[in-house]
Amino acid sequence: MTVRFENVTFRYPDRRAGVFDIDLEVADGELLAVIGPSGSGKSTVLKLLAGFLEPESGRILIDGRDVTGTPPRARHLGVVFQSYALFPHMSAWRNVAYPLKVRGVATAERRRRAVDALGKVGLGEFVERMPATLSGGQQQRVALARALVFEPRALLLDEPLSALDMALRAGMRDEIVRVQQDAGIATLHVTHDQEEALSIGHRVAVMQAGRILQVAAPIELYDRPVDRDVAAFVGQANLWPGSVQAEGRVRTALGELQCATDGFPVGADVVVMVRPESVLPVEADSPGPNRFLGHLAHDRFLGSVRRYDLAVEGGVIRGETRHRMSLSAVRIPPEAVRLLPEASR
Repeated sequence: MTVRFENVTFRYPDRRAGVFDIDLEVADGELLAVIGPSGSGKSTVLKLLAGFLEPESGRILIDGRDVTGTPPRARHLGVVFQSYALFPHMSAWRNVAYPLKVRGVATAERRRRAVDALGKVGLGEFVERMPATLSGGQQQRVALARALVFEPRALLLDEPLSALDMALRAGMRDEIVRVQQDAGIATLHVTHDQEEALSIGHRVAVMQAGRILQVAAPIELYDRPVDRDVAAFVGQANLWPGSVQAEGRVRTALGELQCATDGFPVGADVVVMVRPESVLPVEADSPGPNRFLGHLAHDRFLGSVRRYDLAVEGGVIRGETRHRMSLSAVRIPPEAVRLLPEASR
């Protein structure tokens, strides 16, 4: 099953917030993660697909069939909410079986299917347990099993890991990927956690102010953002205004950098992006292009990595390294410099 938005617009009553001209497709078996700041419209996209909201224009198609005016239940979609929404008075298997009950499936059959679904998420020994006796991660698995037990057309995940502590999130990310791949189902995963999106999404869509800025594979999104807004939101980045001085050279407030300038003519205003992990600490007298001397303005030890701000003439360079050495100079490899337009639209 595939899911597609065609020029979908929805406005909330104030007419300013909503989503605008959304074109988006989730392929059969694909996990598409949607990220963006609060109020960007990512949860609105999920609610429109689920049928909880109805667009004012455009179409929503599931496997080629227009479902724009179809009520939620008739869309046959599995939804996992941020709060899990488990029934506290029902055992794990009865929670999972509830979608089958409302569809008129006989008790014996719905228990069999619920127990099987719980086994697939690693909770085969917890079928009779009540939600209050389960950990947050186990409750999340029950909610995931419930969303899949009736063999939905697509799976919708609304910030499903936000209520879990950091230690549980990594394991549950892997669990979601495993279950989604086993089911081979089109999945829309809405999250505010960039690391989560990049680690589990086949593709990632970035939203801002109700519009989609970029949809790409995680590596492409990180390495080749389409503009300053995407670069600033996805991961950490040094972003400096610049102008192309000549082929292979760009001028910034920090000085001139050597880098590829393909696609930008001489005189063009650009945004210069350098990811912190690409900044190399060097000896103060080391040779090479794009070398800067300065002093540490901030130095943060984070265990496996060290993040620092090196104050240099004209500004600050943010870097990330595993080295414990003293720092007074860095080099930016020309191939680590990416030139971006200020905006792509």
